[in-house]
Amino acid sequence: MAIDDENSGSDGKVWSICRMPFWQTRNASSSSSSLTSMHNVHQLNQGHQPVEHTSLHSSSSVSSVAKSLLPTRRRLRLDPANKLFFPYEPGKQVRSAIGIKNICKSHVAFKFQTTAPKSCYMRPPGGILAPGESLVATVFKFVEPPESNEKPLDQKSRVKFKIMSLKVKGEIDYVPELFDEQKDQVAVEQVLRVVFLDPERPSPALEKLKRQLAEAEAAVEARKKPPEDTGPRIVGEGLVIDEWKERRERYLARQQVEGVDSL
Repeated sequence: MAIDDENSGSDGKVWSICRMPFWQTRNASSSSSSLTSMHNVHQLNQGHQPVEHTSLHSSSSVSSVAKSLLPTRRRLRLDPANKLFFPYEPGKQVRSAIGIKNICKSHVAFKFQTTAPKSCYMRPPGGILAPGESLVATVFKFVEPPESNEKPLDQKSRVKFKIMSLKVKGEIDYVPELFDEQKDQVAVEQVLRVVFLDPERPSPALEKLKRQLAEAEAAVEARKKPPEDTGPRIVGEGLVIDEWKERRERYLARQQVEGVDSL
């Protein structure tokens, strides 16, 4: 009997468990699964946001680095491209020349800079070039005598020159302050290195330098001459003073003289 009671008690316990309502077990399992899924989603959301921010930040940094590595688009064409040739004459002021051409579709201002402004200067020091316009600039430099342990042509000059460019709108007057007002638009075209040539030894570079210096001098002399009178000079509105007025005055004077003679 005792055994039967024990069996009946154990059977009652099992039956009581089996008799639990189905909806309670279903709700319990669904609630646990929903909590698990919500926790997973929360973890995913928390982990995804920093990853997305990091990826955006890394892409922007990569793009900025790529832009910095890209070569700057040239606005000017230089001749020579990256050197300034000077005849080596110690203790004297010598000259070099460089051709500058605007290869843009807009007006471009250029400006020279040097690391030795007391012993070097440029003519012109700056200017504005129209699209396709070119000029030859002259660079003056004082050549220091060589040191005792240096050969004349082995002397290396520490002086460097730099040409900067800036796009401008239309034909305006050149002032150096243009480059200070628009610093973010200024581009360094080229840093020029000084190369000495033996003036007593003919070379293609020396012959080219002589031609460029002659062209620069001719341009300077042409600018000094007054502009030629290509037409009538207009003063005020509608008032024309030219040789036709002088011819008319001579004609009237001649008519008066002829009338007096006839009388």
